[in-house]
Amino acid sequence: MSRRLTAPSEEAALERLHEAGCTDGLPVVVPTPARVERMVLASGLDGDASLGQLGPNMGEATVEKAAIAAVMAGCLPDHFPVVVAAVRAVCDPRMDMTEVQATTHSLGPLIVVNGPAVDACGIASGFGALGPGHRANASIGRAIRLAMINVGGGRPGTSDMALLGHPGKFTFCLGEDERSSPWPPLHASLGYGVDQSTVTVACTEGPHSVLCFPDDDPEAYAEHLLNVLAASLSGLGANNTHFARGTQVLVLNPDHAIALADAGHDCTTISEQLYQRAKHSWSELSAVRAKGSGIDRRQRSQGDDPDLAVHALSSPESLLILVAGGTGLYSAVMPSWGAGPHGNGHVTVEIDLDQSCEVPFAPLAS
Repeated sequence: MSRRLTAPSEEAALERLHEAGCTDGLPVVVPTPARVERMVLASGLDGDASLGQLGPNMGEATVEKAAIAAVMAGCLPDHFPVVVAAVRAVCDPRMDMTEVQATTHSLGPLIVVNGPAVDACGIASGFGALGPGHRANASIGRAIRLAMINVGGGRPGTSDMALLGHPGKFTFCLGEDERSSPWPPLHASLGYGVDQSTVTVACTEGPHSVLCFPDDDPEAYAEHLLNVLAASLSGLGANNTHFARGTQVLVLNPDHAIALADAGHDCTTISEQLYQRAKHSWSELSAVRAKGSGIDRRQRSQGDDPDLAVHALSSPESLLILVAGGTGLYSAVMPSWGAGPHGNGHVTVEIDLDQSCEVPFAPLAS
């Protein structure tokens, strides 16, 4: 179990947490024993139950330690089942969190919530879903980062070596707007039932805005949209373009999703189309590569044809597609890193909402 610290006041306790490097730089809710115990109780699990190990320190992510992170982040007990599932996901060895935390690349865990948990936990999926103003999104995503700091040991400049980082490393969580989507939700495409609740975690860069104006011709609109999405998924400076590894994420706003559906597309045909279109020739890439680089070695392994097409996606299945955000002109893509022993893929974990129970009231200061 976690070691307990003492302080003469909450203000002093907060300063001690800051001084010890236990925060993300912003003020936190002080994790008093009473607050942590109420959060653990909400999980229906034992506090010493392990959710996995979190790199690079390979700290044991117990339910109690996840609860401490959730309290510090400002979560309500109702949010905690989502936090538990997300901690399980980032602890999955396939996430390569030791390498993700240690890389100089700019990426963080994007948490996508699907199913009844979106409404049950009040997770935003519409306007500004990745921005400020949404308590559940902000606190759930922040809890995962605080666990990565305090259990995984990821601290800037020593073990978290991102050269710049991005704001999603504070918190990076949203729900899918399943009601506005013309297709089955993301988790259904990953083999789960629509009535199940899941978190899907992919470590990505921050959102890259994609602009596409409407067109009176549905076919022309869909073609334009697919082309601009493909261009955004294969930027010449992106890791994907050079290594074609890892999971990229495409968030379509409802208008763009409906436009593609009206042209006869579903998520399968969209991912297949984008796999084919998101590419460059070796001659285009030669302007931005250095001899001896990964892309140079990759070219030599496949031949010297300057017209040879290089795909930015390793396969159609390496693109996750969901619908979220407000209606309008802008969708978003989140490129990947593409490294690590498991190639920077994604992991989905079911959320067990049935484990949560009613938490008895107690004064917050107790």
